[in-house]
Parts: sequence; C-alpha cells; structure tokens
Amino acid sequence: MRTGNIVDDQGKLNNFAVEPQIYVDEVSRTGFTPYAELLNGRLAMIGFVSMLLFEAFAGQGLVSWFTGL
Repeated sequence: MRTGNIVDDQGKLNNFAVEPQIYVDEVSRTGFTPYAELLNGRLAMIGFVSMLLFEAFAGQGLVSWFTGL
C-alpha cells in the first residue's frame, strides 16, 4: 500500500487519493455452518443435563415446579 501525500493538479493536498486494501472473507459465518451446529448441540446437551439435575435435586419435574409457583 502506498503512503505519503499526493498533490492534485490544482496544488491541493489530497489525503484520500490512495484507497485502502479491502479484504473479503470467503467463509460464511451465518447459516448452518459446522461451528454453529457444534455450538448448538453442546448448548442443548448442557441444557438437558441441567434439567435432569434440577429434577433430581428438586424432587419434581420442571413443568410442575413452574406451575406450582
């Protein structure tokens, strides 16, 4: 990338004459990517195990606990 000052034909200083390099990421980060699927699966497993632990320690189901409040 070029740096420095550029003077136009009228003698004015033009700081914006050199365009910055634009980088385009070819990998999509939205949608059904392998990373998103792994993350969703792991969070689902954590939620399911925490629900089972809650039912074991509370002595009642999650739905009955919410309706009993």
